[in-house]
Amino acid sequence: MTEHEPTERIVGIGAGAKELATEDMILNIGPQHPSTHGVLRLRLTLDGERISSAEPIIGYMHRGAEKLFEVRDYRQIIVLANRHDWLSAFANELGVVLAVERMLGMEPPPRAVWARTLLAELNRVLNHLMFLGSYPLELGAMTPMFYAFRERETIQAVMEEISGGRMHYMFNRVGGLKEDLPEGWLSRVERAVADVRRRLPDIEDLMFGNEIFLARTRGVGVIDRETIMQYGVSGPIARASGVDFDLRRDEPYLAYGELPVKVATHTAGDCHARFQVLLEQVKVSLDLADACVARLRELPPGPINQRLPKVLKVPEGHTYAWTENPLGINGYYLVSRGEKTPWRLKLRSASYNNIQVLRELLPGHLVSDMIAILGSMFFVVGDIDK
Repeated sequence: MTEHEPTERIVGIGAGAKELATEDMILNIGPQHPSTHGVLRLRLTLDGERISSAEPIIGYMHRGAEKLFEVRDYRQIIVLANRHDWLSAFANELGVVLAVERMLGMEPPPRAVWARTLLAELNRVLNHLMFLGSYPLELGAMTPMFYAFRERETIQAVMEEISGGRMHYMFNRVGGLKEDLPEGWLSRVERAVADVRRRLPDIEDLMFGNEIFLARTRGVGVIDRETIMQYGVSGPIARASGVDFDLRRDEPYLAYGELPVKVATHTAGDCHARFQVLLEQVKVSLDLADACVARLRELPPGPINQRLPKVLKVPEGHTYAWTENPLGINGYYLVSRGEKTPWRLKLRSASYNNIQVLRELLPGHLVSDMIAILGSMFFVVGDIDK
């Protein structure tokens, strides 16, 4: 081997390598590491402190949910479907019931449609507050986490009251919702939304008024619009790179067609822009929640669901339903052969596409910037592996 011929050395996290200018180092981040959101593995090739290539390796949390869907009836599927993205459980349930209702030609009652929309937006706020609180923690700031979790608990209180669950609500049913809204619940939702809206500037000031946060996020992890489109990245990440697309506005479902859905977009495409979009979406969701509460007050008393047969069978055929989940677009391809269980239920999760773009995004950045980039990609590992 000549003096200048490059060599490759594979080491684990925390190990060292000789200081040779011609030597690349292969670094495994994960599958267990504090900087990853779950059991994700990144195989990095380093040239000094700079990343020259990155390969996300998934599958460490694979639970075979799509095959389990095929041996469970349409009520039992909801139990599994709300768990792949544990921060967006209510939104995950929606895709399944919307696909089944479409196959059945079933229209849920208006109260169910508006209540679903309200709960979906409250769930979106919960999801975004988690990322708004955890991201500064990864960059070394502890205080924003306490503020974000205070607001999360405010919303969680009304979600728990209506469903009995804090993470896996199991409140959707084919044809509507499990139960009607508790007496006085809408007033408590109004107060919770008002409290969160009033205190949200505290989180905004802590993050976007912090010089260290700005230095770690501005111009870091830039994704251009073309790369977003090629990889099918969606949600806040895509909108931070100038992709002005939101299913709630562009292909409305539930009651979104009757609501003024504002879509927050930026063009910088960096970590800073992604968190600006996230914060602005929280404000939009709080406004939509207020609009849903006002409409529910106007609706006359009525049912919250459709009566279903003891054994629910879906007619033979297939359909595709997609929803604007908090992390991006979720798609549900349902194929039925007329039985009480689906022949196939394929899930297109937002996190899967959001994480694949890391192979394009990370090269050229420092290892220290990888932490900032990874936290701004808004993924849940269970949503990648399913």
